[in-house]
Amino acid sequence: MALRTNNPVLREQTFQNLATTGEPMTINGTLARTGLLLVLMLITGWWTWQHFMQGVAEGGPALGISAVQPFLWGGLIVGLVMAFASAFKPNWTPITAPLYALAEGTALGGISAIFELRYHGIVLQAILASVGVLVVMLALYRTGVIKVTNKFRTGVVAATGGILLLYLVQWGITAFTGYAGMSFINGGGMLGIGFSVLVVGLAALNLVLDFDLIERATEQGAPKYMEWYCAFALMVTLVWLYMELLRLLGKSRQ
Repeated sequence: MALRTNNPVLREQTFQNLATTGEPMTINGTLARTGLLLVLMLITGWWTWQHFMQGVAEGGPALGISAVQPFLWGGLIVGLVMAFASAFKPNWTPITAPLYALAEGTALGGISAIFELRYHGIVLQAILASVGVLVVMLALYRTGVIKVTNKFRTGVVAATGGILLLYLVQWGITAFTGYAGMSFINGGGMLGIGFSVLVVGLAALNLVLDFDLIERATEQGAPKYMEWYCAFALMVTLVWLYMELLRLLGKSRQ
């Protein structure tokens, strides 16, 4: 059966025609590398967070935001470059995946600090919720409650593609006109909260697709470096899930 997923970095082509010489990847190895990437992300995220809070203590929120803006945008840009490099050159991921985690942590630390300043306690809630969703989806997948069928894959892929297109349209409207455009994406109220719940649900379902793909790749004896690649791919989904949970919790506080 073909390996398919909606995660853009876990493309079906990546797992085709892989050399199987040498030690194969394992699920435990993938989990270990995922844990390492999370630690790296937390280290740089904590550093940016502290930098922001120091700025707030010295000169208020405006100084805090200006203090972390270079790191926030720098982390996003470097993280995007490392993500593209990892997606198209999986054998580079033993290097690019840690660099992605460090860069993305720098950006998320700044974003999280800004949310925390506005909504006290929201970051801890989002982290705990992300971990909870990860554990629940893994349990549902391992126990067979959620079965990854072709129809399941197709539905998640189509729905997530639609959300991505909606985000791109929203970004284009804001970038070129300066107007909020489709306000329900970022706005509060029942419509905005309902939209965020939908996106969080889609992110959670993408975790299931990733679990399934990693298991299949392991069964096919993919090379050892694919542990790094799959760990990186899981991080992409987890970052998306965390950001959407932050948005959802922020809307619920409005």
